[in-house]
Amino acid sequence: MKEYSRREWLQTTAAGVLLAIPRRSYRIGACDWSIGQMARPAAFEVAREIGLDGLQISYNTGADPTYLSRKEIQEQYREASARTGIRMASIGIAQLNQVPYKSDPRTEEWVSGAIDAAQALGINCILLAFFDKGELRNDRPGQDEVIRRLKQIAHKAEKARVTLAIESYLSAEDHLRIIEAVGSPAVKVYYDFRNATDAGQDIYREIPLLGKRLIAEIHMKENGFLLENGPLDWKRIRQSLADIGYEGWMQIEGAIPKGDAVVPAYQKNLRYLRTLFPA
Repeated sequence: MKEYSRREWLQTTAAGVLLAIPRRSYRIGACDWSIGQMARPAAFEVAREIGLDGLQISYNTGADPTYLSRKEIQEQYREASARTGIRMASIGIAQLNQVPYKSDPRTEEWVSGAIDAAQALGINCILLAFFDKGELRNDRPGQDEVIRRLKQIAHKAEKARVTLAIESYLSAEDHLRIIEAVGSPAVKVYYDFRNATDAGQDIYREIPLLGKRLIAEIHMKENGFLLENGPLDWKRIRQSLADIGYEGWMQIEGAIPKGDAVVPAYQKNLRYLRTLFPA
Protein backbone atom coordinates (compact mmCIF):
# COMPACT_ATOMS: atom_id res chain seq x y z
CA MET A 1 0.00 0.00 0.00
CA LYS A 2 1.39 3.42 -1.05
CA GLU A 3 2.35 5.83 1.69
CA TYR A 4 1.36 9.44 1.07
CA SER A 5 3.35 12.45 2.16
CA ARG A 6 1.46 15.16 4.03
CA ARG A 7 1.60 17.35 0.89
CA GLU A 8 0.22 14.60 -1.36
CA TRP A 9 -2.51 13.85 1.17
CA LEU A 10 -3.56 17.51 1.29
CA GLN A 11 -3.62 17.74 -2.51
CA THR A 12 -5.70 14.58 -2.82
CA THR A 13 -8.10 15.69 -0.10
CA ALA A 14 -8.54 19.14 -1.64
CA ALA A 15 -9.31 17.58 -5.02
CA GLY A 16 -11.90 15.35 -3.41
CA VAL A 17 -13.55 18.29 -1.69
CA LEU A 18 -13.74 20.21 -4.97
CA LEU A 19 -15.32 17.24 -6.69
CA ALA A 20 -17.87 16.96 -3.89
CA ILE A 21 -19.05 20.57 -4.29
CA PRO A 22 -21.80 20.78 -6.93
CA ARG A 23 -20.58 22.85 -9.87
CA ARG A 24 -23.22 24.87 -11.67
CA SER A 25 -22.94 26.83 -14.87
CA TYR A 26 -25.17 29.88 -15.12
CA ARG A 27 -26.60 31.41 -18.27
CA ILE A 28 -26.93 35.18 -18.27
CA GLY A 29 -29.06 37.20 -20.66
CA ALA A 30 -30.98 40.48 -20.74
CA CYS A 31 -34.49 41.70 -21.46
CA ASP A 32 -34.73 43.12 -24.98
CA TRP A 33 -36.61 46.16 -23.66
CA SER A 34 -33.86 46.95 -21.16
CA ILE A 35 -31.21 47.16 -23.89
CA GLY A 36 -33.36 49.47 -26.02
CA GLN A 37 -34.46 46.82 -28.53
CA MET A 38 -37.99 45.86 -27.51
CA ALA A 39 -39.53 43.52 -30.11
CA ARG A 40 -36.66 44.01 -32.56
CA PRO A 41 -34.42 41.34 -34.09
CA ALA A 42 -31.57 43.85 -33.71
CA ALA A 43 -31.58 42.90 -30.01
CA PHE A 44 -29.49 39.85 -30.90
CA GLU A 45 -26.67 41.97 -32.31
CA VAL A 46 -26.64 44.16 -29.21
CA ALA A 47 -26.66 41.06 -26.97
CA ARG A 48 -23.68 39.64 -28.87
CA GLU A 49 -21.78 42.92 -28.50
CA ILE A 50 -22.41 42.82 -24.74
CA GLY A 51 -21.33 39.18 -24.55
CA LEU A 52 -24.58 37.70 -23.26
CA ASP A 53 -25.70 34.08 -23.53
CA GLY A 54 -29.28 34.86 -24.45
CA LEU A 55 -32.27 37.18 -24.48
CA GLN A 56 -35.70 37.55 -22.98
CA ILE A 57 -37.69 38.64 -26.01
CA SER A 58 -40.94 40.61 -26.08
CA TYR A 59 -44.13 39.01 -27.31
CA ASN A 60 -45.75 42.28 -28.34
CA THR A 61 -45.90 46.06 -28.11
CA GLY A 62 -48.74 48.55 -27.83
CA ALA A 63 -48.48 49.19 -31.56
CA ASP A 64 -48.24 45.50 -32.53
CA PRO A 65 -50.18 43.27 -30.11
CA THR A 66 -49.49 39.96 -31.89
CA TYR A 67 -45.92 40.65 -33.06
CA LEU A 68 -44.20 37.38 -32.16
CA SER A 69 -47.11 35.24 -33.33
CA ARG A 70 -46.35 36.02 -36.96
CA LYS A 71 -44.41 33.33 -38.81
CA GLU A 72 -42.20 35.80 -40.67
CA ILE A 73 -41.15 37.43 -37.38
CA GLN A 74 -40.40 34.04 -35.85
CA GLU A 75 -38.19 33.23 -38.83
CA GLN A 76 -36.32 36.52 -38.42
CA TYR A 77 -35.66 35.61 -34.79
CA ARG A 78 -34.45 32.12 -35.65
CA GLU A 79 -32.07 33.57 -38.22
CA ALA A 80 -30.79 36.26 -35.82
CA SER A 81 -30.25 33.70 -33.07
CA ALA A 82 -28.37 31.34 -35.39
CA ARG A 83 -26.24 34.15 -36.83
CA THR A 84 -25.22 35.63 -33.48
CA GLY A 85 -25.18 32.54 -31.27
CA ILE A 86 -27.52 34.33 -28.83
CA ARG A 87 -30.18 32.00 -27.47
CA MET A 88 -33.87 32.81 -27.04
CA ALA A 89 -34.23 32.17 -23.32
CA SER A 90 -37.77 33.32 -22.57
CA ILE A 91 -40.65 35.50 -23.72
CA GLY A 92 -41.91 38.51 -21.77
CA ILE A 93 -45.36 40.08 -22.08
CA ALA A 94 -44.56 43.48 -20.56
CA GLN A 95 -47.59 44.95 -22.32
CA LEU A 96 -49.72 43.33 -19.60
CA ASN A 97 -48.62 46.21 -17.38
CA GLN A 98 -50.75 48.55 -19.49
CA VAL A 99 -53.42 46.11 -20.64
CA PRO A 100 -54.14 44.04 -17.51
CA TYR A 101 -54.50 40.29 -17.65
CA LYS A 102 -56.89 40.51 -14.72
CA SER A 103 -59.50 42.47 -16.67
CA ASP A 104 -58.93 42.82 -20.41
CA PRO A 105 -60.15 39.93 -22.59
CA ARG A 106 -57.53 40.64 -25.26
CA THR A 107 -54.80 39.45 -22.92
CA GLU A 108 -56.14 35.90 -22.90
CA GLU A 109 -55.47 35.74 -26.63
CA TRP A 110 -51.97 37.18 -26.05
CA VAL A 111 -51.05 34.54 -23.51
CA SER A 112 -52.38 31.79 -25.75
CA GLY A 113 -50.49 33.25 -28.72
CA ALA A 114 -47.32 33.52 -26.66
CA ILE A 115 -47.55 29.81 -25.81
CA ASP A 116 -47.78 29.01 -29.53
CA ALA A 117 -44.83 31.29 -30.28
CA ALA A 118 -42.78 29.77 -27.46
CA GLN A 119 -43.43 26.28 -28.74
CA ALA A 120 -42.51 27.29 -32.31
CA LEU A 121 -39.26 28.91 -31.15
CA GLY A 122 -38.21 26.27 -28.63
CA ILE A 123 -38.73 28.52 -25.62
CA ASN A 124 -40.06 27.12 -22.33
CA CYS A 125 -40.78 30.20 -20.18
CA ILE A 126 -43.20 33.12 -20.56
CA LEU A 127 -43.15 36.07 -18.16
CA LEU A 128 -46.58 37.45 -17.26
CA ALA A 129 -46.15 40.97 -15.86
CA PHE A 130 -48.45 42.42 -13.18
CA PHE A 131 -47.37 46.00 -12.52
CA ASP A 132 -48.82 49.48 -13.12
CA LYS A 133 -52.40 48.98 -14.38
CA GLY A 134 -52.03 45.23 -13.85
CA GLU A 135 -51.11 45.57 -10.15
CA LEU A 136 -52.41 42.69 -7.99
CA ARG A 137 -51.64 43.90 -4.46
CA ASN A 138 -54.75 44.62 -2.41
CA ASP A 139 -56.89 43.35 -5.28
CA ARG A 140 -58.33 39.99 -4.31
CA PRO A 141 -60.98 40.05 -7.08
CA GLY A 142 -58.21 40.72 -9.60
CA GLN A 143 -56.15 37.85 -8.21
CA ASP A 144 -59.15 35.55 -8.41
CA GLU A 145 -59.75 36.50 -12.03
CA VAL A 146 -56.10 35.79 -12.81
CA ILE A 147 -56.54 32.38 -11.19
CA ARG A 148 -59.62 31.71 -13.31
CA ARG A 149 -57.86 32.66 -16.52
CA LEU A 150 -54.71 30.71 -15.68
CA LYS A 151 -56.82 27.63 -14.98
CA GLN A 152 -58.27 27.89 -18.47
CA ILE A 153 -54.91 28.21 -20.23
CA ALA A 154 -52.72 26.03 -18.01
CA HIS A 155 -53.50 22.76 -19.82
CA LYS A 156 -52.36 24.28 -23.12
CA ALA A 157 -49.12 25.42 -21.47
CA GLU A 158 -48.59 21.97 -19.97
CA LYS A 159 -49.02 20.28 -23.36
CA ALA A 160 -46.54 22.72 -24.91
CA ARG A 161 -44.14 22.24 -21.96
CA VAL A 162 -44.14 25.97 -21.37
CA THR A 163 -44.07 27.66 -17.96
CA LEU A 164 -46.24 30.72 -17.28
CA ALA A 165 -44.22 32.75 -14.77
CA ILE A 166 -45.91 35.44 -12.66
CA GLU A 167 -43.90 38.57 -11.94
CA SER A 168 -45.51 40.94 -9.45
CA TYR A 169 -45.11 42.80 -6.17
CA LEU A 170 -47.04 40.07 -4.35
CA SER A 171 -45.46 38.20 -1.46
CA ALA A 172 -44.24 34.64 -1.85
CA GLU A 173 -47.28 33.51 0.15
CA ASP A 174 -49.67 35.28 -2.24
CA HIS A 175 -47.86 33.77 -5.21
CA LEU A 176 -48.16 30.35 -3.61
CA ARG A 177 -51.88 30.86 -3.07
CA ILE A 178 -52.37 31.64 -6.75
CA ILE A 179 -50.23 28.70 -7.88
CA GLU A 180 -52.01 26.28 -5.57
CA ALA A 181 -55.42 27.57 -6.66
CA VAL A 182 -54.56 27.10 -10.34
CA GLY A 183 -53.23 23.62 -9.57
CA SER A 184 -50.90 23.30 -12.56
CA PRO A 185 -47.14 22.63 -12.74
CA ALA A 186 -47.07 25.07 -15.66
CA VAL A 187 -47.56 28.09 -13.36
CA LYS A 188 -44.56 29.40 -11.41
CA VAL A 189 -42.98 32.66 -10.23
CA TYR A 190 -40.66 34.99 -12.13
CA TYR A 191 -38.55 36.28 -9.27
CA ASP A 192 -37.10 39.80 -9.14
CA PHE A 193 -35.02 40.57 -6.05
CA ARG A 194 -35.27 44.35 -6.51
CA ASN A 195 -39.06 44.30 -6.93
CA ALA A 196 -39.52 42.03 -3.92
CA THR A 197 -37.28 44.22 -1.77
CA ASP A 198 -39.04 47.40 -2.89
CA ALA A 199 -42.36 45.77 -1.96
CA GLY A 200 -41.07 45.19 1.57
CA GLN A 201 -40.46 41.45 1.24
CA ASP A 202 -37.58 39.54 2.83
CA ILE A 203 -35.96 37.94 -0.20
CA TYR A 204 -33.78 35.64 1.93
CA ARG A 205 -36.94 34.14 3.42
CA GLU A 206 -38.82 34.05 0.12
CA ILE A 207 -36.14 32.35 -1.99
CA PRO A 208 -36.17 29.08 0.03
CA LEU A 209 -39.95 29.32 0.48
CA LEU A 210 -40.49 29.26 -3.28
CA GLY A 211 -37.45 27.10 -3.96
CA LYS A 212 -35.98 25.79 -7.16
CA ARG A 213 -39.27 24.11 -8.03
CA LEU A 214 -41.31 27.32 -8.26
CA ILE A 215 -38.81 29.94 -9.43
CA ALA A 216 -38.92 29.75 -13.21
CA GLU A 217 -36.40 32.47 -14.01
CA ILE A 218 -34.96 35.58 -12.37
CA HIS A 219 -34.26 39.23 -13.10
CA MET A 220 -30.96 40.77 -11.99
CA LYS A 221 -31.80 44.42 -11.43
CA GLU A 222 -30.74 47.57 -9.60
CA ASN A 223 -32.84 50.54 -10.66
CA GLY A 224 -30.51 53.37 -11.63
CA PHE A 225 -27.31 51.59 -10.53
CA LEU A 226 -24.87 49.09 -11.91
CA LEU A 227 -25.46 45.77 -10.16
CA GLU A 228 -22.17 46.05 -8.29
CA ASN A 229 -23.03 49.49 -6.94
CA GLY A 230 -26.66 49.09 -5.90
CA PRO A 231 -28.03 48.36 -2.42
CA LEU A 232 -28.75 44.64 -2.91
CA ASP A 233 -26.29 42.13 -1.43
CA TRP A 234 -25.59 40.04 -4.52
CA LYS A 235 -23.09 37.79 -2.74
CA ARG A 236 -25.75 36.82 -0.24
CA ILE A 237 -28.24 36.37 -3.09
CA ARG A 238 -25.73 34.09 -4.82
CA GLN A 239 -25.53 31.94 -1.69
CA SER A 240 -29.31 31.81 -1.32
CA LEU A 241 -29.66 30.63 -4.93
CA ALA A 242 -26.92 28.05 -4.42
CA ASP A 243 -28.70 26.79 -1.31
CA ILE A 244 -31.84 25.96 -3.31
CA GLY A 245 -29.87 24.63 -6.30
CA TYR A 246 -31.13 27.22 -8.78
CA GLU A 247 -29.64 26.74 -12.25
CA GLY A 248 -32.01 28.67 -14.51
CA TRP A 249 -31.55 31.78 -16.62
CA MET A 250 -30.65 35.17 -15.16
CA GLN A 251 -31.83 38.20 -17.14
CA ILE A 252 -30.22 41.58 -16.48
CA GLU A 253 -32.82 44.35 -16.39
CA GLY A 254 -32.70 48.04 -15.54
CA ALA A 255 -29.14 48.23 -14.16
CA ILE A 256 -27.90 51.38 -15.87
CA PRO A 257 -26.96 54.64 -14.14
CA LYS A 258 -28.72 57.68 -15.58
CA GLY A 259 -26.94 58.94 -18.68
CA ASP A 260 -24.77 55.84 -19.20
CA ALA A 261 -24.66 54.03 -22.55
CA VAL A 262 -26.35 50.64 -22.65
CA VAL A 263 -23.60 48.40 -24.04
CA PRO A 264 -20.72 49.38 -21.73
CA ALA A 265 -23.05 49.43 -18.70
CA TYR A 266 -24.31 45.94 -19.48
CA GLN A 267 -20.77 44.71 -20.13
CA LYS A 268 -19.85 45.88 -16.63
CA ASN A 269 -22.94 44.19 -15.19
CA LEU A 270 -22.10 40.98 -17.00
CA ARG A 271 -18.48 40.99 -15.82
CA TYR A 272 -19.64 41.49 -12.23
CA LEU A 273 -22.21 38.71 -12.41
CA ARG A 274 -19.60 36.34 -13.87
CA THR A 275 -17.48 36.83 -10.76
CA LEU A 276 -20.42 35.49 -8.75
CA PHE A 277 -22.05 33.11 -11.22
CA PRO A 278 -19.46 31.39 -13.45
CA ALA A 279 -20.33 30.10 -16.89
